Amino acid sequence: MSTQHVSLAFTQLPDSELDEFAGGVITNMTGNTSFPTPAVSMAALGTARTNFVNAMAAMAQGGTAATAAKNAARETLVDLLRQEALYVQGAADNDLTVLLSSGFEAASTNRTQSPLETPSILKILNEASTQLVLRVTPIKNARTYETRYYTTPGQWQSGGLSTQARRIVIEGLTPGTTYTFAVRAIGGSTGHSDWSDAVSHMCL
Repeated sequence: MSTQHVSLAFTQLPDSELDEFAGGVITNMTGNTSFPTPAVSMAALGTARTNFVNAMAAMAQGGTAATAAKNAARETLVDLLRQEALYVQGAADNDLTVLLSSGFEAASTNRTQSPLETPSILKILNEASTQLVLRVTPIKNARTYETRYYTTPGQWQSGGLSTQARRIVIEGLTPGTTYTFAVRAIGGSTGHSDWSDAVSHMCL
């Protein structure tokens, strides 16, 4: 069995994407019973993220001092995320689904030297109340398919993993609410594909 490791690729993300990534970790780990005693509290991560966002805004006004302050705030946020990543890796206990529920990504264990193609959401179906069923394009060398969704733009939540591209069931939804979904394939030489284009659908 391959050992699941948390990817540290987030350390190389551009500033705006690092901000979004940190927000996803905070959202997904808040109240997540798989991670009851995080190495870094969500409050501390939230503060570091806010400081980073404020420093980015200040840097936009120019000046070497503002740039240095932004870099320092970024370093602090990345350091806290590294600590959290190590905790998540241990707490997940080699369970990929649990690991990904944290908002962190898994390092690739696939030796296939080719990146994955990006899947597309073909259709979203209303088959039962409080759930939607996604059908996406199958991707060669994909181990699983990861889904995320939001009701408020930018506030992504994990929709979990599925091994079936043709039938990804998302449960626990609220009837009458419109959800926006994106899917990506897990596997390949890069660990995962890009996220698909977002598609919205109302739960009936």
